[in-house]
Amino acid sequence: MKRLITRIFERHDPIMRRALTPAEARVWIRPSGGDHSLYRPGDVLQDRNFQHELPLKASAVLVPIIERGDDFSILLTKRSALLNSHSGQVSFPGGRCDDNDLHAMETALREAKEEINLPEQNVEVIGAMEDYETVTGFSVSPVVGFVNPDFEIIRQEEEVADVFEVPLEYILDVENHKVESVFWKGENRHYYVFPHEEHKIWGATAAMLVRFAKLVNEYEQCAA
Repeated sequence: MKRLITRIFERHDPIMRRALTPAEARVWIRPSGGDHSLYRPGDVLQDRNFQHELPLKASAVLVPIIERGDDFSILLTKRSALLNSHSGQVSFPGGRCDDNDLHAMETALREAKEEINLPEQNVEVIGAMEDYETVTGFSVSPVVGFVNPDFEIIRQEEEVADVFEVPLEYILDVENHKVESVFWKGENRHYYVFPHEEHKIWGATAAMLVRFAKLVNEYEQCAA
């Protein structure tokens, strides 16, 4: 599985171009996908009601694939209820790009170290997926990497309430890619949801997981 996913990102993000794109370039490029593309499926004009003016706010997250021999899982965090935005939601380690960050990969690795004490040397970055525009005006770069779990998780308690893992095979199973909707700001909002016993995985995090699963599944289908 590791070899397969690595090969996919060698093709999807050659020379890690997306992972190494600096924030000042990304904020002026509107992502093709995001929260807006699920508000009114098939109605592109209405989607504009939920897009922000450029420049967007640059951020990056790490999509950490935990590697234990032949077993793989995705590590996720639950944001603290004390945070002003997206409190209590499930997310990837990550956050807003600092002025000193050279690129999205540096932001993702720095934030993962700050939030859960994940050492940079434990992460083998293989690339990034397309940026994702959130309804809050962020352009999020999902940086993907394999993680050696031989480290002590220390939560930054002001930001992270919990850390947990979801089996990779569960993420790749399209039967778990659910879509729900809610009426919000005069429109019917659609968003992805992954059913989970303890945590509700939804919104941008779920959408990025669906995108990751599609990359893997479509490659496997083409190779079959």
